[in-house]
Amino acid sequence: MTRSESFSFNPARDIPSLSGKVILVTGGTAGLGTETIFQLSKHTPQRILFTGRNAASAEKVIQSAKEANANLDIAFVQCDFNSLKSVHDAGKHVLSTNTRLDILMCNAGIMAVPKALTSDGYEVQFGVNHLAHALLIKTLLPLLLRTSELPSADVRIISSSSLGFAFATSIVFDKLRTEHDMAVLGAFRRYGDSKLANVLYAQQLAVHYPQITSVSIHPGVIRTGLIDTLSTFNKCFCELATVGQKISIQDGAKNQLWAATCKKEKIQNGVFYEPVGKVGRTTSASKDAKLAAKLWEWTEGELKAFES
Repeated sequence: MTRSESFSFNPARDIPSLSGKVILVTGGTAGLGTETIFQLSKHTPQRILFTGRNAASAEKVIQSAKEANANLDIAFVQCDFNSLKSVHDAGKHVLSTNTRLDILMCNAGIMAVPKALTSDGYEVQFGVNHLAHALLIKTLLPLLLRTSELPSADVRIISSSSLGFAFATSIVFDKLRTEHDMAVLGAFRRYGDSKLANVLYAQQLAVHYPQITSVSIHPGVIRTGLIDTLSTFNKCFCELATVGQKISIQDGAKNQLWAATCKKEKIQNGVFYEPVGKVGRTTSASKDAKLAAKLWEWTEGELKAFES
């Protein structure tokens, strides 16, 4: 597939009617999340929910979406992915205010940030990019599963990963409650761990809940706000490593839009996709079924306190 063929997907033309569907997009107040909401809003979904931390930014997103669809039912759910309690509370709010959920787009994330811990004591990139989304999925599973039993249901979970998963050769589970200092390029290596987890967790969701289509995607190399907060060294590394590869936010949203809305027979459960709709590259770690199973077991154990 050539670059031009890869981006021939046209959201305005190729996204079908979303009538009756309820959609939740995490990280919807900026970048890919905002563009995703804008494009989905044009196809008459029953409702769009989106998470974020900034209520002022959320209001701008709502106004933009309503310009595309004046009758759109759209709601902001305030949520901080640095806090598992905040994520759990947000999930419970969605459960209590909706009777169905057809598409969950796990779009929020951070990239190559300095060493830090989440408020719950997890390495920050793994905590935000994987564990927080895993908790949201776990909390919303009753609603997703109920929706999957409805006539003509097509429930999907789309997890935003990255080719950055290739930085990771495994996941060192006993380091995930530390800052996990990895020396040179440590920020990118920690990022790779979290993105590998996104790929492996989608595989496991497909195993445990085959009635839901769960995939991971690479959006492409995009100029978004993620790079703006990097250190000078990491920003330079990122710029040099992606020379000639950058695409617009509009193109960057296409792969997750495709994954969320393409015909069901065109998408394989548990698979990682590169833009647009192309089965993605793999590494030995991303194909390691034992590692995927261990990640599932570790995640279940860490989130046990939130079962109710």
